[in-house]
Amino acid sequence: MTRDVSLFYKFFQVLFHVYFCIFYRWQIEGLENIPSKGSFLVCANHTSWFDPPLLGAMLFKKRRIYFMAKEELFQVFILGKIVKLLGAFPVKRNKADRRSLKRALQLLERGEIVGLFPEGTRIKTGELGKPFHGPAMIALKSGKPVLPVAIKWPSQRFQKVKVKVGPLIYFQEEGKIKRKALEENSSRIMQAIKSIIATF
Repeated sequence: MTRDVSLFYKFFQVLFHVYFCIFYRWQIEGLENIPSKGSFLVCANHTSWFDPPLLGAMLFKKRRIYFMAKEELFQVFILGKIVKLLGAFPVKRNKADRRSLKRALQLLERGEIVGLFPEGTRIKTGELGKPFHGPAMIALKSGKPVLPVAIKWPSQRFQKVKVKVGPLIYFQEEGKIKRKALEENSSRIMQAIKSIIATF
């Protein structure tokens, strides 16, 4: 990460921090569950375009989070360049994307934080969607824990947004990762998020 990119990221981080603090009066619980060092995955429910900057501004003031984002975003003029400079990397949805998997594993190996939304898209109904197996695959291959996070946006703009962070989920799988293991661990991640949502 070059100095220019780092400063660029920090600028947007501070900008969104001020924005959410003033206009949404955020409420955060469970900050003690966030490791002060080491690599891990952040998995959260996804209902708003603002979920990534919200997490980056609220939870990781001193560290950078690299989000896996849908490939289509990188094809949008200007926006694509911005999300790339912010450290996001593309993933092809609805198919196995080995390039994005490799990128996530490289980031985790060097001690970074990777952010993913297991549902793969925004779900506006308030219910959790069916998870993709990507987060579970990355967790199992890397041996890194998952930090489950739940976000609750207000029904109207400029009301309080709530965020809760759960305890780390650890994974262990020896040998070849089978589909059953992916399904079981994907369910573990979503169940952890669901359990947090139930406490709002």
